[in-house]
Amino acid sequence: MKKRFFGIFGVFFLFLAVSITSYSAAKDNEVVLYIVRHGKTMLNTTDRVQGWSDAVLTPAGIEVAEYLGAGLKEKKIKFSAAYSSDSGRSIQTADIVLEKTGQKAVPLKTDWRLREFNFGTYEGDLNHTMWTDIAKSQGKTLEEWQAAGISPKDFANSVAALDKGRDPEGLNWPAEDYETITKRLKAGIDEIAKESARKGGGNVLIVSHGLSITALVNTLDPELNVPAGLKNASVTKVIYKNGKYEIKEVGDMSFVELGQKLGGK
Repeated sequence: MKKRFFGIFGVFFLFLAVSITSYSAAKDNEVVLYIVRHGKTMLNTTDRVQGWSDAVLTPAGIEVAEYLGAGLKEKKIKFSAAYSSDSGRSIQTADIVLEKTGQKAVPLKTDWRLREFNFGTYEGDLNHTMWTDIAKSQGKTLEEWQAAGISPKDFANSVAALDKGRDPEGLNWPAEDYETITKRLKAGIDEIAKESARKGGGNVLIVSHGLSITALVNTLDPELNVPAGLKNASVTKVIYKNGKYEIKEVGDMSFVELGQKLGGK
């Protein structure tokens, strides 16, 4: 009876030790997040508000995504996983990058939490109209507001406040305030980073959106205070290890520039 008793406990402690070791190993696996802004779209070109609304990439948008893929391939960046928002422009960009890097076998997962800000009733309207309304609400001219610099937090909260009451029948999704946006972005990136660490770490491709990437960076490291204005196909590089994030690059265009020199090949 004693032998059986100690035998059972021996198996239990062995299982516990293996589990702890596996957890520690997963916790120590470094994950490098390559967070990319999608290529230029038709709504970008026509200067329309594009948050949760969507448009396909323009020929120039496809080209810059191809340059990015070529640059990443030349630098021998191999991805262990790939994610994008569920917006078509992000999916299209991610597909191009994976194809150009020769990594189409890496499955692309979509996550709605990686979406751009939702601008409510301003979606599809002219950017000029939305920007002018924000400036007026702050007692400024458009020129004064733009000269002061655009904070993603101020931007989101201003649109959310202006959007209230513009859709009395509740037919549209309301514009998101900054807290709502950053909560979903942080939850999405945490899940991706932790799962990737558990599976062995490595490089992870994430395709998202300009304002959302900026808001995410400001959330992960508030001291950086990165303003809005990331270029299409730019790379923001973030290291995740032991539950902590380190911002290495923001809006890096070196991969695109390298790919352009290579002619997109």
